[in-house]
Amino acid sequence: MTEPLWHPSPQRIAASNLSTLMQQVGNEQNRPMNGYDDLYRWSVEQPEQFWSKMWQYGGVIGQPGQQVLVDGDKMPGARWFPEARLNFAENLLRRRDDKTALIFRTETDRRISLSYAELYQRTARLASALRQHGIQPGDRIAGFMPNIIDTVVAMLATSSIGAVWSSCSPDFGINGVVDRFGQIRPRILFTTDGYLYNGKSLNSLERIQGIADRLDSVEKIIVIPFMTDTPDLSGLDNAVLLPEFEDTEACEIEFEQLPFDHPLYVMYSSGTTGVPKCIVHSAGGTLIQHLKEHLLHTDLKPDDTLFYYTTCGWMMWNWLVSGLACEATVLLYDGSPFAPGPGVLWKIAEEEQVSIFGTSAKYISALEKAGYLPAHQHDLSSLKAVLSTGSPLAHESFDYVYRDIKQDLLLASISGGTDIISCFALGCPIKPVYRGELQCLGLGMAVNIYDDDGRPVRQQKGELVCTQPFPSMPIYFWDDEGDHKFRGAYFEQFDNIWAHGDYGEITEHDGLIIHGRSDAVLNPGGVRIGTAEIYRQVEKVEQVKESIAVGQRWQDDLRVVLFVVLQPGYQLDDELIKTIKTTIRANTTPRHVPAKVIQVADIPRTISGKIVEVAVTKVIHNEAVKNTDALANPEALEFYRDLPELQS
Repeated sequence: MTEPLWHPSPQRIAASNLSTLMQQVGNEQNRPMNGYDDLYRWSVEQPEQFWSKMWQYGGVIGQPGQQVLVDGDKMPGARWFPEARLNFAENLLRRRDDKTALIFRTETDRRISLSYAELYQRTARLASALRQHGIQPGDRIAGFMPNIIDTVVAMLATSSIGAVWSSCSPDFGINGVVDRFGQIRPRILFTTDGYLYNGKSLNSLERIQGIADRLDSVEKIIVIPFMTDTPDLSGLDNAVLLPEFEDTEACEIEFEQLPFDHPLYVMYSSGTTGVPKCIVHSAGGTLIQHLKEHLLHTDLKPDDTLFYYTTCGWMMWNWLVSGLACEATVLLYDGSPFAPGPGVLWKIAEEEQVSIFGTSAKYISALEKAGYLPAHQHDLSSLKAVLSTGSPLAHESFDYVYRDIKQDLLLASISGGTDIISCFALGCPIKPVYRGELQCLGLGMAVNIYDDDGRPVRQQKGELVCTQPFPSMPIYFWDDEGDHKFRGAYFEQFDNIWAHGDYGEITEHDGLIIHGRSDAVLNPGGVRIGTAEIYRQVEKVEQVKESIAVGQRWQDDLRVVLFVVLQPGYQLDDELIKTIKTTIRANTTPRHVPAKVIQVADIPRTISGKIVEVAVTKVIHNEAVKNTDALANPEALEFYRDLPELQS
């Protein structure tokens, strides 16, 4: 059996929130809980008991009602806590003292902090102003915002009324914003005058009028001064500065008490194959799921400082902000993770004594490629966990974290998605960490791996599914009469079973390995290959900066084509191609070895940073990519068009 990279100490296990919960459950159920696996088994065998316990343990403010689950055998169709009444913002603002709630940092060392009392007051002033404008439960409010404190305040004010919040980051183009907000028709649009990225000041107001011109539902544009104290609004219709809009006399918040499944957020699919799907998430489902993931899987406590590198267009922003419900300090950062250098986030982590540091797998890989060694440069004594998501974390990145960041920490590779605003697999503070594995399946999530015939398999690759309802399942898609798109997205492959679209396997340690997205799985000669299996090997080649693998239809079969972006100063030649192919072959199978290796200047990505194999596959087959506005760099697709190397 493989040896673990890290074991939690007995003291850490004993002090964990998970151990406290396990002891409570064992006593209440007269059922010994001898480890995480026992607790997990109980959570999926008795979901009503588990989620009822989670409401209690998470200290949810509200009335749970008598029933926990109705129609629990239906997916979709199950209803959680159907009699409950609560307010999402009230649960995040449960603390109202001088403890630091939010810290905001930038790449230029700008720093702002806000106490829980100040956060409550700021939210009260904005919530009152929104009510005076006539905002009511169910109305949509949108944010075209950087990741700053005012974005959190706007979301809290929105949800305190029971209105629905939706946001995207200011690096979206006009069409990308309209494709999203145009569907949900917001009444209010929040923005800043600009933002900073990679040392450059960027103007948001130049795009805002173009966006507003195409959103006839917007009654008011609220501009937050960020780059200057007095932005010029003369070119904007119906615009007002935030200080002029707020109700400065308001001191208290009237929290609207609403059903568990009242809409809270509208999130969006990547939109690379068409107009983005508008995924609506409930207040209760989001809250109780995030409390579970923060308290139990992340071991978040009030004395922790929680950080995740994210924009407001990625679900990890919503996840991060929910840390306020655990009374922790939440650190926000807006800017490039490599400006002015690769150490910017670690300098901030040291200065703010970050205990939980979240990022993407791509960032960890890029940090290692840059040769940066945080352990040698910074005092990270406060750091107890590193979280990674966005794509599978390579085995070598596990080694890098424990070698060059910190030896004694929980490295949690986590996986879920915008679709569930949470995770199917996460970290576990009482279990060991194994190289290349996600530690555990999430509590209350009946996750399995199915083969093509719908049979569960272990230690074999297949489709990641969830066989029972869970509270953070979307309540519906916006404007989807009859739930046709919703059912088609998750329930078409297996009846009454959630198919997530990930290709993975459950390990001998009851952990999980994700091998890539199902729609990007390669199938040469009828053998299914996850793209992550190839990327893991290519990342070992020091000349390669990043890569993308797709399947090309060729001679009545499919062949693997690997596109590579090289480090500065290198060119792809026969020797380097041989090195790449040899590295892949030596550590996988001959089927994984690409038939073609082609150098390109860039790899197309979504705005949240995920590479888009499906879009590249369409381009090399001369098929249309329907929605390039969903990409951060749509011009990169041109590098893949009409390549002579693909004709032989």
